Amino acid sequence: FRGAVRGDLPQILKIYAHARAVMKHLATDQWGDNFPPQELLKEDIDSNRLFLYVVNGQIEAVFAFILGVDPTYAAIEDGQWLDDTLPYGTVHRLASAGKHKGVASAVLDWSMEHCQSCVPNPRDNKIMQHLLEKNGFTRCGIIHVADGSPRFAYQKLAPTSRLG
Repeated sequence: FRGAVRGDLPQILKIYAHARAVMKHLATDQWGDNFPPQELLKEDIDSNRLFLYVVNGQIEAVFAFILGVDPTYAAIEDGQWLDDTLPYGTVHRLASAGKHKGVASAVLDWSMEHCQSCVPNPRDNKIMQHLLEKNGFTRCGIIHVADGSPRFAYQKLAPTSRLG
């Protein structure tokens, strides 16, 4: 795992284009034709929150990992967080190059090494929901993102031994 740099943008854009095509094929059009926009990716890179999962020199996944309070998670409906007192991080915009299995699980494991993690998820992305549940995340309720659309919210707590 390493932080992304602007020189990685051409490959990052290819990975996101691949992910959008897969989502459309699976009738999960959560990113439309151009999300995430290049300007957001540049902002993520400049803010040291865009990361790459690299295997044998090849970028296998790209994702934003953000530590700290996110206003999107302040209000949760139809449930509650497992623990809302611990510091947390969020994984956003996870995309795989599609060449190897287990990439998303590796990213989630890496995120859990750095904090307790809360992960938003669109209601219609069944693949991501299954992946989160398979990796020990619990569906806690529904949050609303900036445009007001609902997302399932998942949380997984770090092992107790690491938190004490």
